[in-house]
Amino acid sequence: MYLPPISRREALKKLSAGFGYLAFAGLAAAQQPGPTLATRSPHFPAKAKRVIFLCMRGGPSHLDTFDHKPQLTKDDGRASRRASMPLFGSPWAFRQHGASGLWISELFPQLARHADDLCLLRGMHCDQPAHAQAYVQMHTGSFRATRPSMGAWALHGLGAANQDLPGFISINPPSSNGGAQNYGSAFLPGVCQGTRFTLPDSSQRNRPVDRLRRGEPNPAGIGNAAPLLSASAQRAQIDVIAALDREKLSRDGRNPIVEAAIEDYALAFRMQAAMPAVMDLSKETPATLALYGIDEQPTDGFGRQCLLARRFAEAGVRFIELGHGSWDQHSNLRNALGENCAMTDKPIAGLIADLKQRGLLKDTLIIWGGEFGRSPFSPDGNGRDHNHKGFTMWMAGGGVRGGFSHGETDEHGYEAVNGRMHISDWHATVLHLLGLDHERLTFRHGGRDVRLTDLRGRVAREIIT
Repeated sequence: MYLPPISRREALKKLSAGFGYLAFAGLAAAQQPGPTLATRSPHFPAKAKRVIFLCMRGGPSHLDTFDHKPQLTKDDGRASRRASMPLFGSPWAFRQHGASGLWISELFPQLARHADDLCLLRGMHCDQPAHAQAYVQMHTGSFRATRPSMGAWALHGLGAANQDLPGFISINPPSSNGGAQNYGSAFLPGVCQGTRFTLPDSSQRNRPVDRLRRGEPNPAGIGNAAPLLSASAQRAQIDVIAALDREKLSRDGRNPIVEAAIEDYALAFRMQAAMPAVMDLSKETPATLALYGIDEQPTDGFGRQCLLARRFAEAGVRFIELGHGSWDQHSNLRNALGENCAMTDKPIAGLIADLKQRGLLKDTLIIWGGEFGRSPFSPDGNGRDHNHKGFTMWMAGGGVRGGFSHGETDEHGYEAVNGRMHISDWHATVLHLLGLDHERLTFRHGGRDVRLTDLRGRVAREIIT
C-alpha cells in the first residue's frame, strides 16, 4: 500500500505538533515489506535456503588444521626452496575420522566427530597475500573496487524470508580490513546491506539489542541531551518520514536511495517486536547451552554467536556471518592457534549437531574459513607467514558432499595443485547452492551488468550432492 503524498509544510506541521499524526495509510506502509525485501524465487531449485558463514579473520593455518602434510613433517627444519626460512612441520598430530577417513588435526576434536558432514576445500587460492585486500575479496569478489558483499547479493537475489527481521546479519565484523565493505551493499539497494551486531564478551549474555524493545524510549536526536520518544511517537515519526519520502518519489518517479530508506525505517520498526524474542537465550535448555559451550570458558563467547546463528536461521534470516579472530599467527603459533581452536571447536560442533537434530542442516549451508592460509616455513618454528596460493576452507550441509575432500596443495602445502578453487569459483558455488546462477545474478551499474563473480567463476559441481 502506498502513502498518498502530502505537502512538506503539512508534514513539518505534524512533526512540530509532537508526532500526533498517525495516518492509517502510513501505518500500513511502514508495516508492510517493500518490493526489495519481498521473497523471490531462485533461478532453479536450491539445495540451501540459508548460509551461516563462520569467518575466521586473519588467515587460519590450513597446515595445522585441515590439510595433512606428512612430507612437511618429515622435512621439518630443512631448507625451503621457496624462502630463506626452514620448513616447519605441524606441531599437532593429524588423524583420520569418520567413515570417510578425513584427516583432521587434534586441534578440532569435537568438530572431528562430524567429519562425515564436512566437505574440505583444500585447493583454495586467492589473488592477494595482504589481509585487507584478501578479506575484502573474500567478501565482495574484488579487492580493487567497492562491490556488494556476498550476503548482499544473496539478499538481492532471493529477498528476505522473514519480513520482520534483517535478511543479512553480521555479528562481530572487523572495523579494519575493509570494515563495512564486508557486509555492505555498495550500489545494490541499501536494504541488502548486512545488519551489524556486536557481542563483545560473555558479560553481554541475553542482552537485547540496545533500545530495540518496543515501548522503551529511544533518543530522537544526537547526544545525551536528546529527547526520548515513546513507541507511539516513534511510530508517528516513521509515518511522517515515509510521507516525506513518498512525496519525493511521486516527483522523481523512481529513486532507489529513497525507496531503500523507506524500507529501512519500516524494517527497523518491525524489528523492535521480533528481534528481542529471537535473541533471548533464556528459554534454551541447559543441555542446549552445554552443547555450545555456553557458560564455560573459553567457549562462551563464540558459543553464544553460534547459538544465535541457529536461532536466526530458524527465524528465517537468509545470510548470517559470525566473526572470530585474529588468526594471524606470525609468531606464538603454538599457543595462539591452540587458543583460537579451543574457543571455536565445541561451539561449531554444537551448531552442526543442533542443526542436524532439528532437521535444518540439510538446507543450511555452513562455511568455515578465512581470507587465506599460512606458509609451510618459519623463522623460529613458532609462526607462519601469509599464503594466498593454497589454503583450506570447508562447508557442511546445504547440498554439499559430506565426508569429502576436494582439491589439494603440493606436498608441503604451499600451492594449490589439483582441484583449484579461486574465490570467484567459491562464490559461484555458494550462489549455486542457493539456487542462483552467478552469471544471471547481475545489477546494472556504471553502464554494465555487474555480478559477484565479475568475469570469472566456475561452479564446483563435483562437491554438490
